[in-house]
This record gives sequence, C-alpha cells and structure tokens, in this order.
Amino acid sequence: MTKARTERLPLNGSVLANDARLLEKVRVIGARCGVDYTDDAAVTALLTERRRTLERIQRGPLVWWGALVLLAAVVWPFLAPTIPALADDPVLSYAPAGPLLLAAVACLALVHLRWKRELAQDALAGYREVLGLARAHGCGPIHVPAWLEGRTSGGSGKGAAPVPTYPRAAPQPTDAGVRPDAPTATPSVPPKPEAVTAYERIAHEGGWHDETGCLLVLAGAAGAIWAATSDAPLGYAALVLVPAAVAVWLAGSRRGAEKQRLRAEAEAYVNAVAAAEAEGAQVPELSPALRTLLDR
Repeated sequence: MTKARTERLPLNGSVLANDARLLEKVRVIGARCGVDYTDDAAVTALLTERRRTLERIQRGPLVWWGALVLLAAVVWPFLAPTIPALADDPVLSYAPAGPLLLAAVACLALVHLRWKRELAQDALAGYREVLGLARAHGCGPIHVPAWLEGRTSGGSGKGAAPVPTYPRAAPQPTDAGVRPDAPTATPSVPPKPEAVTAYERIAHEGGWHDETGCLLVLAGAAGAIWAATSDAPLGYAALVLVPAAVAVWLAGSRRGAEKQRLRAEAEAYVNAVAAAEAEGAQVPELSPALRTLLDR
C-alpha cells in the first residue's frame, strides 16, 4: 500500500497572521468560502483532497473511453476498407468515423469541463485570492503548485485558473499589526548559494549526449561496413567516430553527475527557504527551476 501524498503548503498561516491588514482580508475571504485559511491543517487537508479529486477526473473512465473512441475514429477509415463485407460500401467504410469522432470529442470536452469546474470550486478560488493578496503584501508565496493554477507540472504560463494579481500594498507601519504574543525575532532567509544559481541555469537543459553518442557509433559502423563490402578502404576512417562517441558519453556522464550534485544543493536551499517561511519570514518567490523541486 502506497503512502498518501500530503500537499506542501505554498504559504503558512503564521505568515498571514504577521500582517494585520492582510489577516483581516484573509478572514473575510475565509468567511465567504467557509475555510479558515490561517489553519495549516485545514488548508493542507483541503489541497490534498482537491488535488486527488482533480487527478481522478483527469484519469477517470471517461478519459479512457474518449481516447479509445478517438482511436477508433482515426483507425476506422483505414481498417474498414480492408474488411470484405465493408469494402464495397463507402458509407460503411467512412461514415462511422464522423459519429465516433463526435463522441470522442464530447467525452474529452466533458472531462475538461468537469476539471475546470472543480478547479474553480469556491475553496480553491478563495485560496488563490489569499495567495494573490499575500504576494501583493510582500509575503510570498515561495511557490504555487502547478495543479492549483491549472498548469502542467513544471509548465509555464498562467494556466486555467491563475493566482489573481492585486496592486502592491503600501509597507506596513512598524507599530501596526503587532500582536502581544508575536515573536520579536524575525527568522532569517538563507542566502542563495552559487551552486543553486548554477543549477537554475542548467535545470532545464535537455540531455543530448546519449543520442549523439549512438549516432556517432552507427555512423562509424556504417562506414566500416561500407568499406568491407566495397572497394573503398577509406570508409574505415569512419571508425574514428567510435572513440568520439565514447568521449561524448563520458562528457554526458560527468554533466549528469554535476547536475545531480547541484540539484541536491538546490533542494537543500529550497527546504531551508520553506522552513524560514514556515517560521514567519518573508521570503523571495522561487524561480521556475526551483519551484519544480516543490511541484512533486
């Protein structure tokens, strides 16, 4: 039995409570949506439940039926003419593809409609408002899960339900919103190491070494075969591509090892920033490469 995944909160309730003006607005949204957005346990349960619901919609039976019917619509015009009973009837050979295509589109459109309706559910919409207000007050969040905005994991763009944007709030006066029980020490945000900056530069670079090495080996083998089967010994010169392929593979291996090392340091930095944010520190929003490490 696999362990249930628990959502990592984009923003902790302690951060919302540190700004009296923001806290007042958050409570208004919470009262409207029936959720206490300063309660980390309640918000975690909400996000976990809604993410599971969205995943069930995207992977449910209707999706599979739509995909199968779409496949049938595409294959039918090519398969039907090969069946003797249908080959002489152009109507039976091609016409069923139309209704099949319409049925597939209807299934997939219904899935998309249910997904968007669930994404726009009041509690989630209210939480996106909270995140937008927190960002306007300079309180983060350090990341917004891709699914919460209707984006693919690690994807860019606004998504189907982006966090709303609000005008930047004026700085809070130093004597405003201070609670008697609030801690006086502000947690420090760790500085970004150079290794993390290096990881951000190479995080999305694709691996091409394996493919290039294979192509060089194939080219070298093709040249050797051509030389062996024809009167052209010059083709054996292509064998020099084989050690070149080995060199490319070794370079790729070193690059991969370096990327893994930098990723480990980036994950440690992201966890440290998240811990500081959980203690009430105002932290900078993470770059797309670092947000991907949180989008799990």
